[in-house]
Amino acid sequence: MKKILLIEDNRGITEGLCDTFTEPEYELLTAGNLKEAGALLSEHPGLVLLDVSLPDGNGFDFYSERLEKEKTPVIFLTARDEENDIVKGLELGAEDYITKPFSVRELVARVNRVFLRRKSDDSSSVIHAGSISYDMDKKEARRAGQVIALSSLENRILDLLFTNHDKAVSRNAVLDCIWEATGNDVYDHTVTVYMKRIRAKLGEDVIKTVKGIGYRVDSDEAL
Repeated sequence: MKKILLIEDNRGITEGLCDTFTEPEYELLTAGNLKEAGALLSEHPGLVLLDVSLPDGNGFDFYSERLEKEKTPVIFLTARDEENDIVKGLELGAEDYITKPFSVRELVARVNRVFLRRKSDDSSSVIHAGSISYDMDKKEARRAGQVIALSSLENRILDLLFTNHDKAVSRNAVLDCIWEATGNDVYDHTVTVYMKRIRAKLGEDVIKTVKGIGYRVDSDEAL
């Protein structure tokens, strides 16, 4: 499902797009201002449709402050058609820019193009699971854009779980991961201790216990 966050204060546009971006292909989250939008970023939208002029701030500033570091793709929606604004939006790193009034069919085509491009782009090495994002290339976990401090061994275990996201990883596999890192004898309760530490840092809901097998991270992409 393609998850989209629409940040738009025009109720008519919002209602129209709610009728357009419907399940099962799309999930549309809506916000009428930047404060509401900020609270919805934890839902990890795959694309943001962002109005430039909003009641409580500027869309360009919101992109720079909240979206750019998360590498969240954005299409700016605006009544402005001045060349400088279009150039500014694209230079900031926006995927696209569309001026009002716009053709809904054109917007849908542009939205689908963004999702298609990102699906084929291996920069999808970032896996989202609830409030946590894990960068498979950088080997780092983040919450709300902030890196979570993990020990090297905790990070190795987390990397094992995210590499096999949406699949159960056995306790023995985690034991092997710890043994390979330390070279010391590892006991079963050691896994429990490390999982408790990691969950304390990430939140209890990220790593699920699979009874009789081990552990699993459910990515948002699989939901």
